[in-house]
Amino acid sequence: MSIAPLSAGSAIEPMPLADVDLADLDNFTDGITPWRMFHTLRHEDPVHWQEEEAPNSGFWSVTRHADIARVDRDAETFTSTRFVNLEEVDDDQIKKRASILELDGVRHRALRSLLQRQFGAKVINSYADFLRGLTARTLDTALAKGRFDFVQEISADFPINVLARLLDVPPEDNQQLIDWGNRIIGNTDPDYADVLLESEESEKYRDLPFRSPASLEVFDYGRELARKRKGGDGTDLISRLVNEMPRDGVPLTAQDFDNYFLLLVVAGNETTRHTITHSMLALLQHPEQLARLQEDPSLIPTAVEEFLRWASPVYHFRRTATRDVELGGKRVREGDKVVMWYASGNRDETVFGNPYDFDVARADNDHVTFGKGSPHLCLGNLLARTEIRIMFEELIPRLSSIRLTGDVPRVRSNFVNGIKKLPVEVVQA
Repeated sequence: MSIAPLSAGSAIEPMPLADVDLADLDNFTDGITPWRMFHTLRHEDPVHWQEEEAPNSGFWSVTRHADIARVDRDAETFTSTRFVNLEEVDDDQIKKRASILELDGVRHRALRSLLQRQFGAKVINSYADFLRGLTARTLDTALAKGRFDFVQEISADFPINVLARLLDVPPEDNQQLIDWGNRIIGNTDPDYADVLLESEESEKYRDLPFRSPASLEVFDYGRELARKRKGGDGTDLISRLVNEMPRDGVPLTAQDFDNYFLLLVVAGNETTRHTITHSMLALLQHPEQLARLQEDPSLIPTAVEEFLRWASPVYHFRRTATRDVELGGKRVREGDKVVMWYASGNRDETVFGNPYDFDVARADNDHVTFGKGSPHLCLGNLLARTEIRIMFEELIPRLSSIRLTGDVPRVRSNFVNGIKKLPVEVVQA
């Protein structure tokens, strides 16, 4: 099967502004339309009002790198406390569903600090041998099959094993953790969701994260872990959450723990998984770049940053304006939703030369994949970078050839930039 790059050279065919609709989830299933829409908005209307269907009220789409950074850094003007996805929630839902993502200020810093050291350089570097051994075992099993789904055998399997280690749960639970992540983060995709977010039935689950009934299963699982580890001396993430006092002196409530644990299950797998998948697809689409890495493995750490820019595994995060403010020449009103399209910022021509070129040696790669100067900068960014680097350091030397053998279906979502399957055939070196 032949596969073409997203676009030829450094240009992409823009979409007429009147046709741009970032609220239409079906625009996010072909791997091309989102980039066409973002391109148009950056050039014609970089702070763009996007209408939505009721009960939602519309949002401002922020698509340029500089404006994204401005919003991300200014938590006083653009708050996370009204939620970070597009769903509009009332005060009662906020009280029940808020995680560390939906907090600002002192409490956010206190809850973040509970696990911050566990994601710091000293701890992550101590995992290097474990990660390399795990990578080798994952690749040994997958590559021996010759033909396989890269997502199932490598992209999903590897980071979930890392998460299991951090949570100190048995490997036989891995598939269940993957399934929960799919059902929760894929709550707008009929292949994954128990109940589609936009369906009337979802109202029954309005008080659950992502309106997903799978959240109840995650809560039960996490509560049992917490019960067993309360009062113990473990150093895993669960033990730290249940046994350490937050810096602000306010203990975690049972609800705080539920929502924190669910976030770890989802974020600990989904974004790294999709970045690895997109990166492999990009190397398939650009075989000359794969050849560069095979010839010069010292480029892989630099390539990791290009993988993250190119993949943009999370399309957006939302903030809410706390006051009237001018942004990109537009008057944003207090209470308006303001959406940072990180994926668009990662193709901004004013920051990245030839942004539609996939270049594993790209220098000065100032991507916004993990956020930009934000107090909400991704807590696990160093772990993700380390996982991705070690994966490709181990994978690339093993490849004599690799080709795509089928279609590449995408997750129906304007939140997660996900790939469901990547069927490949591999000949080992």
